[in-house]
Amino acid sequence: MDQQSFFFQAFIYLSAAVICVPVAKKLGLGSVLGYLIAGVIIGPSVLSLIGKEGQDVMHFAEFGVVMMLFLIGLELEPELLWKLRKSIVGLGGLQVAITSAVIALIALGFGLTWRPAIALGMILSLSSTAIVIQTLTEKGLIRAASGRSSFAVLLFQDISVIPMFAILPLLATYQIVTEPAGTVSNWVSGRPGWLQTLIVSGSVAIIVIAGNYLIRPLLRVIAGTRLREIFTASALLLVVGIAVLMTQVGLSPALGAFLAGVVLANSEYKHELESDIEPFKGLLLGLFFIAVGSSINFGLILANPGRILGLVALLMTVKGLVLFILGKIFKLSTDQNMIFSFSLSQAGEFAFVLFSFCLQGGILDNATANTMIAVVAISMAFTPLVMLINERLLLPRIGTLEELAPEADDINQDCPVIIAGLGHFGSTIGRFLRAHRIYATYLDIDSDRVAVLRKMGMKVFYGDASRAELLASAGAAKARIIVIAIEPAEKRLEMIETIKKHFPNLRMLVRASNRNDAYDQMNAGMLHIYRESIDTSLRLGVDVMTMMGFRKYTAQRAARLFFRYDEANLKKLSSIRDQEEYINTARGFIEEMEQLLQNDRNAGSLEHESDWDIETYSKEVKEEAGQHLN
Repeated sequence: MDQQSFFFQAFIYLSAAVICVPVAKKLGLGSVLGYLIAGVIIGPSVLSLIGKEGQDVMHFAEFGVVMMLFLIGLELEPELLWKLRKSIVGLGGLQVAITSAVIALIALGFGLTWRPAIALGMILSLSSTAIVIQTLTEKGLIRAASGRSSFAVLLFQDISVIPMFAILPLLATYQIVTEPAGTVSNWVSGRPGWLQTLIVSGSVAIIVIAGNYLIRPLLRVIAGTRLREIFTASALLLVVGIAVLMTQVGLSPALGAFLAGVVLANSEYKHELESDIEPFKGLLLGLFFIAVGSSINFGLILANPGRILGLVALLMTVKGLVLFILGKIFKLSTDQNMIFSFSLSQAGEFAFVLFSFCLQGGILDNATANTMIAVVAISMAFTPLVMLINERLLLPRIGTLEELAPEADDINQDCPVIIAGLGHFGSTIGRFLRAHRIYATYLDIDSDRVAVLRKMGMKVFYGDASRAELLASAGAAKARIIVIAIEPAEKRLEMIETIKKHFPNLRMLVRASNRNDAYDQMNAGMLHIYRESIDTSLRLGVDVMTMMGFRKYTAQRAARLFFRYDEANLKKLSSIRDQEEYINTARGFIEEMEQLLQNDRNAGSLEHESDWDIETYSKEVKEEAGQHLN
């Protein structure tokens, strides 16, 4: 079989991912480390199923990072970016400046001259957006203080790549490596400085103006065709076009994609763009991580193992210490600061591009560049493992966990109820139960929230509630009920499977954000599902009916009847997969519900002439409460 054929290579990459990633997830290592291990196994250093073409694949797979930045931009409205300006400029700016200076001084100590030392400092100050965002998202930490701070720093780093490309040519020291014949220069090559600035500024302005006045109308026309594949092609064309434009003006394609995402964050096509691009982003990011794993030069490492691994340890220690000090200055709690510091301690994917740029520009010699490329790749590969060590070994002894759960027997394991997730939904349940002297064990992943709730007197414990060992230490084996109110929805499903496997006698009451979330939970075997929006919606509907002249009891009775009928229909709809069948069935249920409510209202219309409705309503409420207690 031709090992260079496209289909064979695709088979190798996909097989490695399908085998290694589930195993890594099963072992609690995360998908990123699974992809990296897959790359190492199929790379030149182990099975040699792929060779030098791994570098070409990496350039292609870097487009996954571009797509990721576009999707992140779609989630951030300009107003939110303005609110984050202090973290982005302050925390991010200080991190890049201080880390660059410290690494440059260390490089001078190793005997480099000042120009290559400054270049190394700037390049190694960057961290991996792809690995950090992916890992924090999987762990449910992206919205925690550590996640928000990490995102702010990463965003500033991506922006800082622009001035780095402008500064690095001024640091040329060695003989310039001529570019291969046929290489096409970009639009700013050889132009005067003022013209380069004008071209760059004009390109950014084009993205902003086109996003507001051209792309939206164009998407509206394409959406009118009702052809999903054309809209998907348009979404990809948008991102590819921006990447090409940014490359031609010498800017980071990822930064341009992020800017376009922010411009379109208020667009009515935001969610459609997200759903169309997400699968491509995930696949390309996985390919990127595999390419990073396969690019690790084990020959170079084995020739100088102590030196290479020592440089990796030095790099991650220096960056981690700088980040930890800055986290303290910006008042991150101890455990959030440790997550923040460990997650950003590696070098970033832009280093591969910048080191190649430095070689061609005579800024670094070949030996130094190759050594540092190996250091960058290894530091990226170590990141998920380092974060796992921090989470499992260090945080329980140093961070908030030390204060919240010093000993297993200090946790009241006799509590009959466990509440996982103390956001607005979970904390309301906790306060209600506490008022009735029903005591519970509380678990939450957000340490800032944990600290506040503990000051309020609630016995809250920090940790990822989807982990079986944490549930065991919280008394899941003895508890009767667990309320699953964590974010996001994927984490709730993961927690359901964990409890079904390890604590089958524990009764689960699960929060659902919407109908689709409820469908997934029903298909996972859940019986007690609580949609967080339906009760509030019905309560508002009752108020509207009352204001329109209906009696309070009539409105309350109608709401309860609507709820019971909707819950019954929900179970039936959850099993329907065909969209047309779903729509027809749902339409039939709506018509039946309208007729049922009309008949009930007509049957009870003669009985609302006295205070009977208040007495009957009170009686029904008591009866329903008695049924739930029994």
